Order: sequence, then structure tokens, then C-alpha cells
Amino acid sequence: MAPALASWPRVLESAGLDASGLVILEGDSAQARAVGFIPTPGLIPVRNVIDSANPGMQIIWEHEQRLPRFETPAQATVFTRERWTGAPLAAGFRRDGKVVFWTAVSPGERGYERFPYLVQALAELGVTAQVETRGLWAFFDSSYRLRADQDYLARRWRRGGISALHIAAWHYWEPDQARDAWLGKLIEACHRHAIAVYAWVELPHVSNRFWETHPEWREKTATGQDAQLDWRRLMNLSNEECAAEVERDLRGLSARFDWDGINLGELYFESLEGYLNPARFTPFSPEVRREFSSLHGFDPAEMYHGMSPRWHLRDAASMRLFLDYRAGLAARLQQEWLGRLEAIRRDRPWLDLTLTHVDDRFDTTMRDRLGADAGRLLPAAAQAGATFLIEDPATLWHLGADRYAELARRYAAIAPPRSSLAIDINVVERYQDVYPTKQQTGVELFQLLHQAASSFPRVAIYFENSILAPDWPLIAAAAAPARILRLSGGEVEVYSPDSAALRWPGCAEVDGEAWPIRSAGRLLVPAGRHVVSPCSAEPKIKLTDFNGTLLAARAVGERLEIAYESRSRAIALLADGRVVLLPPGRRTVTFD
Repeated sequence: MAPALASWPRVLESAGLDASGLVILEGDSAQARAVGFIPTPGLIPVRNVIDSANPGMQIIWEHEQRLPRFETPAQATVFTRERWTGAPLAAGFRRDGKVVFWTAVSPGERGYERFPYLVQALAELGVTAQVETRGLWAFFDSSYRLRADQDYLARRWRRGGISALHIAAWHYWEPDQARDAWLGKLIEACHRHAIAVYAWVELPHVSNRFWETHPEWREKTATGQDAQLDWRRLMNLSNEECAAEVERDLRGLSARFDWDGINLGELYFESLEGYLNPARFTPFSPEVRREFSSLHGFDPAEMYHGMSPRWHLRDAASMRLFLDYRAGLAARLQQEWLGRLEAIRRDRPWLDLTLTHVDDRFDTTMRDRLGADAGRLLPAAAQAGATFLIEDPATLWHLGADRYAELARRYAAIAPPRSSLAIDINVVERYQDVYPTKQQTGVELFQLLHQAASSFPRVAIYFENSILAPDWPLIAAAAAPARILRLSGGEVEVYSPDSAALRWPGCAEVDGEAWPIRSAGRLLVPAGRHVVSPCSAEPKIKLTDFNGTLLAARAVGERLEIAYESRSRAIALLADGRVVLLPPGRRTVTFD
């Protein structure tokens, strides 16, 4: 890359792009003029731009720039223009094996403040990443996808590097012939494409029908109203009859479908405004009020008095008692329901467990706002062998990718031995003033994925439907924490903490052995450090895909042996079309 410009390394690193043969030009320079990027007299104001990768996306620069209008060479493709004048702002072309890419101004300090879709433009010109992850998780809500073809979705997810899908199970809480059939086909399609499937439950929300059927078990807010907050309808899990009914339903749900795991998500209380908004502040069920009164001598509802629109607190010390009690209650409920999941797993021992929990270590206000206390839950999660999936709270969504390294540092300091930590990236439209796009997309999204994958062993995306179409072909490369070194003789050295998909045009040897796991121009390379080189003969038996952490593989005649590690069932796809579900754990298996 020449010349070396300050923000461009972050752009290229975010998606693992190979910068060899890439020439980057910014603004007006002798080199830019030599290839045909020539400024014309006068300046135009630039703040609102349009990009060919996503013409419908509103892209607004935080600060207006006054820039010349440039002429561009005839062979160049213009990717970004000023919205109202059409003035070119980013363009490039390929010539003599090199890619020349030009922008009218720097992309910005972070690499995406002005041109979110630089990676898409470079990819269109043939600048690609060499390695991709195959270990992303994604959340899925079928209410957005009921008319989509299940096989199409699964194929798309797997191409994007998804290895496990966490399905919103509250839509299937009660048996329904048509809906159950649709979900059954989706799970089958996921397994055919090497994607494990988790039941994602959102207690104390159970299901809309459960809410309608059991008004006597509804949770209450501080105003005494039923706790219907946004889409979640919260049930009173402190009521023993309610909890017993929910457990019976959860057992039925786990048995009706061929799940690979269960994700217990967000079992704490509302809301982000905390006690200052009593209409959203929970829990105030009769059971909670009685228990708290027996411990502290007063009803917590008494802290709110008066009938004016603005409620007033009796005193801060009383509220501190309730906030601490509330955090303890959330931890107790989480541990109780983790115990119930372990009991379900005794009947279905292949089930993996995940706990999704909002961060309260970076944003320490989450404990008082939601009752979240990760420190109390981490030991129980580790003892149960459950992955602790840290949710990025809304208060952090506007911050840059570097926060994931800090989150990893803070949780490593409090996580007990044998803990399995993961991070959840919320890809949503943000409420903060953010630039250049309201939703994370392009270089910003790729930086989030890249830093998260470098900081945590597992990354989840909320949710698959919010990933925009221009981003899907590139997220697997962005989330690959692998390093590549080109050696002599066409060899490549790959280092990755997890198995990774390496772009490779034909058959290959890995560490001198003919390699048996390849499909669609990708080799699945084991975790660790390995040398890949061209080969002369294909092995007789092959896998086309595998979704566990691959540790080793060897083909001998008509037999294939692999060593792997997986928390859920691992899925192997053989070249003859067989789909094999393998048990979780660290194992060695042989295929004939």
C-alpha cells in the first residue's frame, strides 16, 4: 500500500483485506493527478453523501467539508458521491494487477467517519480477505422471517460464518402444528448446513399467550400496573405456581424440537431509566413486596407516594436497600433457572447452555437500573459449564470497537477458572447522535466484529436480520482472529485460535498431509499454527464442512479421522451428502 495513510490500516485490518498490490490515494496529489484524479476550480460543501453499496442508507458526516470537485479517470468506478451535486468522493480501478483507490478526503481517524463502505468498494475491485471465521453465533426472531425459505436462510448464514443460531423460542412456547412444522424444517436446514440451533428464552417474558392466559401471575411495576414493557410481558417468577408452570412448558419446548442448546437470556428487571421511572420499574409483585417487607420492615411500594405525574422517593437509603435486594433477587432467580436447565439437560445430555447477561462492569449503572450483577452469576455459570454471553448495553452502542478489549479485561479479572466468556454485538439503530450512519454497518461493523473476535473466544450478533445485505459477504472475514503469512513456493502459514476457512483454489496439504476438509474454494484449517501448501492428489474421503473447533484431521485410504472440541453437538457434512451429529466435548471420530 502506498503511500501509508494514517486511517487506512484500520480499514484494511477490520476485514482482513490483503493490501498487496493496493495503491491508496487521498485528495489532490501529484500521484493522484498522474492517474486522472484532477481537481476543478472552486469548492463544494460536503456532508450528505450516497454510496453505491447501499444507496438507501442515509450517510451524514458529523462535520461539513469544503472540497474541490474532481474529475475521475474514464476507467474508474465511482463508489461514493455528494448527494446533491453528484460530485465523486471515492473511486477506484484495477490495472496491471494493481488496484488504485482514491478518496477526496481522509476516511477519518477511525476509518469510517466519512466512507462507511470502503471495504465493499475494495472487494468489488478484487481486494479480498484470505481467511474467514466459521464460528459466529447469531440471534434469530422468526417473526421477521416467516415467509423466508428455511434452506435459503441457513445457506446464507453459513456463508456468513454462522455456526450456531439462537432462535426466539417464545414464538413456539405453546404447541402449534403449523408453526412447529416451520421451525422443525428450519432446524433441519440449519443442521444440513452445519449450524447448531439453540432455544433462546427471555424470562421473565414467557410468551404472549402465557401472558393472556395467566393475568394472575403478571409482574407489577412500581405504579401497580401490569409489567408490559416494550415487547416483553414480564411474568412473576417469584410465584411458585407460575415458576412451576413455566418449567413444565420449558421441558415440553425442549422435547418438541431437536435443539442443540438452550440460551437463558436477560433474566433481570426493567428498565434503563431505573427507579426514576416507576411506570417501568419492577418487580413489585405481592411476593416481592412481602419478602422485602419481612427483611426490612416496610413495603417498597411506600417509597413512591402522591398522585402527581412526577413521583417522589421517600429517601435514598430506603431505595438503596431495595436496589440491593433486587440485584440479589435477580441473581437468585438466575441461579434457580440455571439449575432447572441443568435438570433438563440430564434428560438430553447433548444440550449446551448459554446465559446472556447485560454488562454491568463497563457500565456499572446497569446493576441499579436492571438488577444485573455478573459477579454473582459467573461462578454458577462456570460450574454448570454454561457460556456466559455478555450483552453490550445500549448505553455503549455509540462507542468504538476498542471497548471490547476493555470488557474482556474486566471480565477476565472476575471470571473463575473454566469460565467460557462470549460477547454479544447489538447491530441496531442507535438512539445516540452517531455518524455517519445510525446503524453499525460497513467499516464500523467490521471493526466491532474484528476487535470482539480478538478479545473473546466467541462472538454473537444480535440479530441476523439486522445485518445489512452489503455486509453479509464480509462479516466472516471481519470476525476471523487469524494471522496469515505468505511463504515461498506458494505456501501459506495460518495461525488461528479457532478453526478457520482459508481461501484456496484447489487441493491442499496441511503440515504435509493431504487435506480432506474443503468446499467452495475454502479449506477448513485446524486451530493453532499450520502450513498450507499445494498438493498433487485429493484424498478419497472428504468433509465439506464442520462446525466444531477442528483440532486435527487425517485421511487414510477410505477412512477419515478428525479430532475436535465442541460445547454443543458438532455437525459434520460429508462429501456424499451425509449429515452427522457428533457428541459435544473433546473427541476423536472416524468416518468410513
